[in-house]
Amino acid sequence: MVMIPARRKELVENFRTNPKDSGSTEVQVALLTERITAMTSHLKTHPKDHHSRLGLTQMVARPTRLLTYLRDTEIERYKTLIERLGLRK
Repeated sequence: MVMIPARRKELVENFRTNPKDSGSTEVQVALLTERITAMTSHLKTHPKDHHSRLGLTQMVARPTRLLTYLRDTEIERYKTLIERLGLRK
């Protein structure tokens, strides 16, 4: 599940907080959300791919931790990110 470089660049530009930003919490969550979406669609067509399922489970934990950090430190950035990505809560 390789992300196309153009799509990655687009996500970084859309979610960065300043012109030189490429690794803020918002960018990381956006990139992981994209990878999780791709992996989910892969698992729908390949339901017996247990190795990818394990990777997906581990991948889901990371944005959860990042969102918890963001919620605890800057609630407005958290709310904006959740709304822009269309995630829960």
